[in-house]
Amino acid sequence: MSKRIGIALTIAGSDSSGGAGIQADLKTFSALGVYGASAVTALTAQNTMGVTGVHAAPPEFVGQQIEAVLEDLEVGAVKTGMLANAGIVLVVAAALERRPTLPLIVDPVMVATSGDRLLEPDAVDAYKKCLIPRAALITPNLAEAAALLDEPLAGDLPAAERQARALLAFNCSGVLVKGGHRAAAEAVDVLALADGSIHHIAAAWVETANTHGTGCTLSAAIAALMATGMPLVEAVRGAKRYLTAALASGRDLGVGRGQGPVDHLFDVRRRTRPA
Repeated sequence: MSKRIGIALTIAGSDSSGGAGIQADLKTFSALGVYGASAVTALTAQNTMGVTGVHAAPPEFVGQQIEAVLEDLEVGAVKTGMLANAGIVLVVAAALERRPTLPLIVDPVMVATSGDRLLEPDAVDAYKKCLIPRAALITPNLAEAAALLDEPLAGDLPAAERQARALLAFNCSGVLVKGGHRAAAEAVDVLALADGSIHHIAAAWVETANTHGTGCTLSAAIAALMATGMPLVEAVRGAKRYLTAALASGRDLGVGRGQGPVDHLFDVRRRTRPA
């Protein structure tokens, strides 16, 4: 009998410097023992200092990539990252609407860590109306949560909880508002579920400048763990532990001259290399 392996699909943009996007997602899938497939939504020219160019794929071709993967591979979970424009959002939503039982993690990528915009303004409504209602979980950071709600940035934990609950009104099953951009002794994310429960997902604050790709990495880790059959809350906690370790290991990684990446393959790096 052939060995079965968890399979996760990332639908996202390419980061030419390798720290975020498709590259970060596939590294994360591999690090967590899951086979990774991908559908590329856009090419970016970027490095650890910023984004200098974006070339979005034709929406129809994004749909072709998704269909090619899903008609052949037994995908256990899907995550979306940079979707660039409304046309791509709509094509992705349509493709996944035909697979209603497939867990979907939506990382509503709007702005890169460097501050460069990665989503056209007209795509926000498409996210709200067509993609977010299909999601098992959306994973906005503080700025993205505020933008989706057209509200000021949450300044404390109660405000983040309120915004997480408010985002459930878009009819998704869960919301994870990431609090890692707010300096404190702990990095606390707020997980709000459609059943009314609130969970605080906390980890020790990691002091590091190398945070490029953290959002992609966390949502990819959640998708990877769910692709193995792990329940949502457990997957979120496991993904948070993985990201915290990757941040800690990445403090001294020395990749690039700007805001460097986390160390996705920290555990692999500890192993003895083949002779």
